[in-house]
Amino acid sequence: MAKKQGKPVAKDRHFCDIAGKFRNNIYGTTKGQIREAVLKRDLDDLIHGHFANTPLKILDVGGGQGQLALYLADCGHQVTLLDVSAPMLELAQERAESSNLSESMTFIHAQLQDLPALDIGQFDLVLCHAVLEWIVEQKHALAILKNCLTPQGVLSLMYFNKAAQRLANMVYGNFDYVSNGLKVKQKVGLSPNQPLESEDVECWLNALSLHTLSKTGVRCFHDYLRDLDKAQDEFEALLSLELKYNKSEPYASIGRYTHLLLQIKE
Repeated sequence: MAKKQGKPVAKDRHFCDIAGKFRNNIYGTTKGQIREAVLKRDLDDLIHGHFANTPLKILDVGGGQGQLALYLADCGHQVTLLDVSAPMLELAQERAESSNLSESMTFIHAQLQDLPALDIGQFDLVLCHAVLEWIVEQKHALAILKNCLTPQGVLSLMYFNKAAQRLANMVYGNFDYVSNGLKVKQKVGLSPNQPLESEDVECWLNALSLHTLSKTGVRCFHDYLRDLDKAQDEFEALLSLELKYNKSEPYASIGRYTHLLLQIKE
């Protein structure tokens, strides 16, 4: 936190210093494996259905090490990966080169707020996953993302669900933490500092004339397991049930993350 006139001022959180920690603590865990599988399923359904399986121009904002960007490039799409973390971007470039995908990808070292000045055009599909919860001016960020869409383009938005965070901490018995509004003096490095209430997101999207095509809960069951070993020991069974139920209520609203596919209203 920075200080101004004696009061703390919230700042966006970047991850230039902990690329390796992301790789080990998020992408290399059952949490990350479920998240990646759910997003790939949702995007595959979108591309094969809504876009009739045609080659797309795609922008991945805050795409980090490029898991989804490389997957989409390998599916025949032209992908631009933008991230503020140079170490993560370098890892993504190395993976693209080793997979012979460099010609299908463009890498930009910048943050979401830089997009208007970059003037890189509009895209059929814009991804913004697990980024919004680290940004202070969240509604403004959504407006920037909307302006990156072609008239028929789709925004794939995944955000950290504060209601699910609240529910999980009640299940864990962290009553004081919940009573304190899910705030602590010392933030954990990978704990989002700006989790979102779905009601706020819905209000912002309506104001921006963004229509929801689909809603998915990401990790509807995983984070509530009493026996955490089951996530590893019975992963395939867990993943199968996540994929079966995570588009229907009430599960879609209690996933640790919420994934929305959005389109500009005509």
